[in-house]
Amino acid sequence: MTWKEVFEGIQAFTENILFAPYDALRLGTDSWAISNVLNWILMIIGFVAFIYWMGQLKKFNENNEEDRSQTSHGYLGDVPEN
Repeated sequence: MTWKEVFEGIQAFTENILFAPYDALRLGTDSWAISNVLNWILMIIGFVAFIYWMGQLKKFNENNEEDRSQTSHGYLGDVPEN
C-alpha cells in the first residue's frame, strides 16, 4: 500500500460518504438559486426572527420595564447608594 492509495482512499470516503447529504440537497439542477433553497429558507427564517426580536425589544423599551440602574462598575457612571 502506497501513500497515494491512502490519500485516494480518504478522498473516496470523503466524497462518497461524508458529502452524500450535500449531493442530495443539490436537487439535480444547474441553477444556483434552486440548488440553495435550504439556504434561502434559513435566511428568511433568520430575518423574520430578527424582526420579531427587535419588535419585542422595542415594546419592552417603550414600557420602561427594564431596570437600567448601573451596579457593576463605578467608572460607568454614578454608583447607586445602598
